[in-house]
Amino acid sequence: MSDEVRPGHVRVRLDLSYDGTEFSGWARQAGGRRTVQGEIEDALRTVTRSRETTYELTVAGRTDAGVHARGQVAHVDLPGELWAEHREKLLKRLAGRLPKDVRVWSLTEAPAGFDARFSAIWRRYAYRVTDAPGGVDPLLRGHVLWHDWPLDVDAMNEAARGLLGEHDFAAYCKRREGATTIRTLQELSLRRGEDGIVTATVRADAFCHNMVRSLIGALLFVGDGHRAPDWPAKVLAAGVRDSAVHVVRPHGLTLEEVGYPPDDLLAARNREARNRRTLPGTAGCC
Repeated sequence: MSDEVRPGHVRVRLDLSYDGTEFSGWARQAGGRRTVQGEIEDALRTVTRSRETTYELTVAGRTDAGVHARGQVAHVDLPGELWAEHREKLLKRLAGRLPKDVRVWSLTEAPAGFDARFSAIWRRYAYRVTDAPGGVDPLLRGHVLWHDWPLDVDAMNEAARGLLGEHDFAAYCKRREGATTIRTLQELSLRRGEDGIVTATVRADAFCHNMVRSLIGALLFVGDGHRAPDWPAKVLAAGVRDSAVHVVRPHGLTLEEVGYPPDDLLAARNREARNRRTLPGTAGCC
């Protein structure tokens, strides 16, 4: 896959957010299921009067069904003439065409070497949960998980520290054929707010399928006293799925921000991220 923009085209960066409640995830799917990518591509085709032509989006992080995003990033390659004709009015036209649960906040010409997915150096998610005896505030029910056991946040943070760094997260990921599960977990911390909601901040260079929700599931087991703080790290070291690690529900999860290097390092990061990773002391394969 080339990171070069085709001659006569312009790469455009989109910054966007969405409420994932009614979406079957980010990626366009067969069978008419409603997706974020599908809604934006359809709206883009309509407002640029492109008829049968669909300009495909590349996204920083493919979110699952029910997961929200506040700071998602994508890019699309548009013909230069079309971009020149529509760029001044495109944002407002998209606002009028898109459904209210997805918004594009900015459209900018991307610097050379930019790829929304492969140029990213980190993604930051937040998972929100409350252990309030009465449950979740009805106004927040679509974004906060209710856990019906009291949570010890200090114990959860102790457990989280044992997961930081570069590891093979196979025990916390749904395997995909040919894909590596080696990731660098840069931050995993939890804080209880004045409203009683516990927010987990999870930042990594990239995430494999179900990784964040599995990590939170393990930490909740520690927080409510069902497991000791060293248990999540032991699961990680074992390298296989543990039936006690539950993938928590998606609605508590939000993609908050995507980080990129300075413009002059975008192309190098793009190339680096395409390489299959191995841990030190292990042999590479396929």
